[in-house]
Amino acid sequence: MPNTSKIDPVSLTRDLIRCPSVTPADAGALGILQDALEGMGFVCTRYPFKEVDNLYARRGTRAPNVCYAGHVDVVPVGDATQWRHNPFGGEIEDGHIWGRGASDMKGGIAAFVAAVSELLAGGWVPSGSISFLITGDEEGPALHGTKKLLEAITAKGEIIDHCLVGEPTNPNTLGEMIKIGRRGSLNGIIKVVGTQGHVAYPDLAGNPVPTMLKLLTALASKKLDEGNGNFQPSNLEITSVDVGNPAHNVIAETATAKFNIRFNTEHSGEDLLAWVEGEAKTARCGFDGRIELDLTIPGRPFLTKPCGFTDTLSAAIKDITGRAPTLSTSGGTSDARFITHYAPVVEFGLIGKTIHQVNECAAVEDIKNLLQIYKAFLVRYFEGL
Repeated sequence: MPNTSKIDPVSLTRDLIRCPSVTPADAGALGILQDALEGMGFVCTRYPFKEVDNLYARRGTRAPNVCYAGHVDVVPVGDATQWRHNPFGGEIEDGHIWGRGASDMKGGIAAFVAAVSELLAGGWVPSGSISFLITGDEEGPALHGTKKLLEAITAKGEIIDHCLVGEPTNPNTLGEMIKIGRRGSLNGIIKVVGTQGHVAYPDLAGNPVPTMLKLLTALASKKLDEGNGNFQPSNLEITSVDVGNPAHNVIAETATAKFNIRFNTEHSGEDLLAWVEGEAKTARCGFDGRIELDLTIPGRPFLTKPCGFTDTLSAAIKDITGRAPTLSTSGGTSDARFITHYAPVVEFGLIGKTIHQVNECAAVEDIKNLLQIYKAFLVRYFEGL
């Protein structure tokens, strides 16, 4: 028989933080969640792909299936000596839980698990199904996590009707913001190859640096767009330039650079690839060398237009916090970029001010209030059918 006792979200958050699950290791975190969910009557299946383990859990067989998606993997701690507490200790001080993943996003996962446990303990019976899609590869390459997991469960006939991703979406206060979309991301590596030589004899060398500067100037100076009603303007940022030449009297053979474009729905992605390739061709004119480009699009922009699903979540947030959240597409990428191809998806979780930083933390009160928001959302969701 399923366990009808309530799960404490604070204790569960601490247990998850104590698993040093730096991508791609889950370090026992998935096992803790599986035990908790199976105790509530969820059918759990693990999906390992290469070095990444993933979990899909479902309670119920009827539609609709509302899914909570998240990740237990975390970024490295950095300099552990700079932390006020053990980054994998889950200590509580000053009303906060301290540790890597407290906000991003073990606290959010714990709040949703606890929300379901409280509803079930009270005898609540949803008129549909609840599922969890949890990965260990969101903070890494994202090749063997949510993307592969969605493909696998879909092949088995699973259908997700709506998905809520528990990423930390609020800038400063719980209830401020729901993410209904994200910009896409294009990564670029440029390598300009010339001919090494002596600076006193430039006619015998091919200096790659002026050509690199010409290309980077062309890329950085272009205004990509004005943005639109749902997205801020796209931006290109040069993140690295390297010649690796310690000498003053040597013309180096190669110069390399990296850049990233965060682009909105004004672009397909392919148009930006073609633009970069065209600028590289122009920059190469008159240069007796070559330009090599390595361009990838790890994520494309998506938008879940305001609908009954977003209205339900907004109403639940207002029920608990009294705030009407902003619907936003700001911030970086998330695994929602994969989920959008399968179901309407939005994101809502804790406050993101300390994510990926030394001394990441989450307020205990925020975790408890997030639980109440998730409860209100689930009740409203199934009552609205």
